[in-house]
Amino acid sequence: MNESLQKAIECLKINDVYLRSSEAMLTEGFEPKYETDLDSLDVHFKHVVSHSSVLLLEEDGESMLQLFRVFVELGARWMESTGHENADDNSLKAQIEAVMVAEYQMKEDPGKDALKEFALRNASYHIWPYWREYLTTQCMRMNLPKLIMPTVQFANNRDTD
Repeated sequence: MNESLQKAIECLKINDVYLRSSEAMLTEGFEPKYETDLDSLDVHFKHVVSHSSVLLLEEDGESMLQLFRVFVELGARWMESTGHENADDNSLKAQIEAVMVAEYQMKEDPGKDALKEFALRNASYHIWPYWREYLTTQCMRMNLPKLIMPTVQFANNRDTD
């Protein structure tokens, strides 16, 4: 583990994880409750740390509360299998997307590089269980096939050493 990441870990304390926005849809004419071959659909996933920010809040009229927020875009798409990697929009059958936020209380500012490193490498650990639950529940509500998600997944834009 690098030094800047460790500094961020020491300076940040998880405060909240919440859903910022979401969208779920079935395409016209697609009725998963009555489809006989749902297993033939390909499922594509999205998991990207889109941005982060530091929020300063006045706590009691004098002291400031600093929050570090990490925004993560997540999604699942059910596509008709076409045999091509670049399927067109006509093969889209269903989609569930969300932006989730991990919010951390900052004991002190570890610096811009440390915060970026933390956002890319650690925020997904905190968000992932909430996304799994949300996606599973939405699938049930929409009569989509049950998805078994891994217990942990890292963002696609995660830097590697």
